Amino acid sequence: MVSPLFSHLLFPFIIAMFLSITMGGSGTGPAFSAAYGANVIRKSLIPGLFGIMVFLGAIIAGKETATTVGKGLINPELMSLTVVSIILFSVAISLLIANLFGIPQSTSQSTVMAVIAPAIYYNVFDPHKLLFEIIPAWFILPVIAFFISLFFGKYIYKPMRKRGLTISRSSNVNRKPILDGLILLMSLYVAFSIGANNVANAAGPIASMSANELNISGDKNFLLIMILSTLMVAPSFAIGSSVFGNKILKNTGKEIVLFGKIEAVIIAFVSASLLLTASITKGIPTSLVQLNVAAILGVGVAKLGTRNIFKKTEVRRFFLMWLIAPVIAFLLTLLLMVIADKLGYL
Repeated sequence: MVSPLFSHLLFPFIIAMFLSITMGGSGTGPAFSAAYGANVIRKSLIPGLFGIMVFLGAIIAGKETATTVGKGLINPELMSLTVVSIILFSVAISLLIANLFGIPQSTSQSTVMAVIAPAIYYNVFDPHKLLFEIIPAWFILPVIAFFISLFFGKYIYKPMRKRGLTISRSSNVNRKPILDGLILLMSLYVAFSIGANNVANAAGPIASMSANELNISGDKNFLLIMILSTLMVAPSFAIGSSVFGNKILKNTGKEIVLFGKIEAVIIAFVSASLLLTASITKGIPTSLVQLNVAAILGVGVAKLGTRNIFKKTEVRRFFLMWLIAPVIAFLLTLLLMVIADKLGYL
């Protein structure tokens, strides 16, 4: 017979898995769009590889970010079953909307905005970490990704192309198997970084809620619960990749700029390295999709020029959705908090 506690916790875990499915769809583009755009990997292989590397990244390097999301933005004692369910549901809806439009969205930004909504509602919001660490990182890291990729594209890739080392997809350099292996390795590296950062968006709140419901305290116990939560949440990323990944792969891998393999390596390496650094050093929930697209734009500007690349329709649609989705998550969380409070569930 199912215990009352298990049935009590089942609903938020189901929502967390639904959120993870939407995150898996959104994260597929940043992880494998470069490899897919360079014709290195078949679409059918992507969900499985993506899921494995996300899982490893979450277990090995996801502690700091999960702690930030679960305890650093709001008093963990407020992370009740109802509040966590509302947060996860709101983020999932905002990401589902983005996925349906085929646009890779920032899971981290939607989650952070959803988490601070209850703190504001309870009038206990401490803005220090958000305003002085997280939001600055959201603006600074994509700029860094853009300029690093622009530098590589302008001062390394273009001179190589002028010397005839890499002219097209059919050139001698682009035909070398070592480049295929390198771009695939970089895609796996990106997926690992996603696991280190984005799994925390579901596992962090779930871990805090579980600790409250089970009356468990202490950092070691929280870490154990977080690992168990991750074990349940991470595999759903592969499902989301399979369901939503194709359209996003097409948008980010084919429609922004045509990749060569050397460019694809640059894009993957820059975006993954910046995300992993933010995850391990500060535990900052950061937008990989924005780092990835910023790196794509940097290489694209080096190839096509500023005017041509920023005129592209997909780029404008990306920017618009990046603004809308976190606002949806925040407002929907606040609305559901008000409704739950009036119904006596808070």
